[in-house]
Amino acid sequence: MRIRFISVSKARFLRSVSLGLASLMLNGCFYANTSQAPIATTYPYTEQQRMQAAQHWEVLAQNEASGILRSERVRFRDLHIPAGESSHLSAYSGGEFERGFRTLLTSELVSRGGNVTTQPHTGGAIVQVNVEVVEHRGRGYTRPPLGAYTALATGVAVASFPLRNWSEPALALIPAAMLADTTSGSWTHIGNEEIIVTTQIIEDDRILYSSSNIYYINARDRRHYAPHRVPQAPATPTVSITDTW
Repeated sequence: MRIRFISVSKARFLRSVSLGLASLMLNGCFYANTSQAPIATTYPYTEQQRMQAAQHWEVLAQNEASGILRSERVRFRDLHIPAGESSHLSAYSGGEFERGFRTLLTSELVSRGGNVTTQPHTGGAIVQVNVEVVEHRGRGYTRPPLGAYTALATGVAVASFPLRNWSEPALALIPAAMLADTTSGSWTHIGNEEIIVTTQIIEDDRILYSSSNIYYINARDRRHYAPHRVPQAPATPTVSITDTW
């Protein structure tokens, strides 16, 4: 019995050593020989907000006005915000957002003591707003919001526990509902469309201030930001009948 015990122990030891060596060899081969292309990885966890209301445009205008008036290069200059149909706007600009944001930015600058003029002045600068819509067509799997799986698992666990202890089974859903109400307000779907909003202050050929912000948008809201990129319905063909009599 003793000899058998020793042989079994040796066999287990040799098996462990063999598995360890095999793992090291495979690990080395994986990194040394089998990476024929860069391996895809992810960026660190970040958050990005979604534009869903005109009040969100106002928040952006408030942030931009604060940034402009903090800048030493433009704080005391006369600033002119041209009309939306000005030639400097790109083909992606325009729409309700561009007009609304211009008005909101004007209000915020004036209320904070900025020098905003209705016409460009000598020695002043021009405030330009450009909007570009980015549409992703080939996105793969995107991970759900941070904590989604944990919240779901916790909700299920909390809901199943009282079923064995409480007299009313419906009460078991209360903790899960409270958890969902607490966390779900910060969740939204990622979507395939984003906008890049760039605010610049230009004097002649110099850029004195530039700020860009990126947001998710709802697919059906594209017309707010880039009306030229909204698909148009095909024209209905017309047939004219000529009287030959």
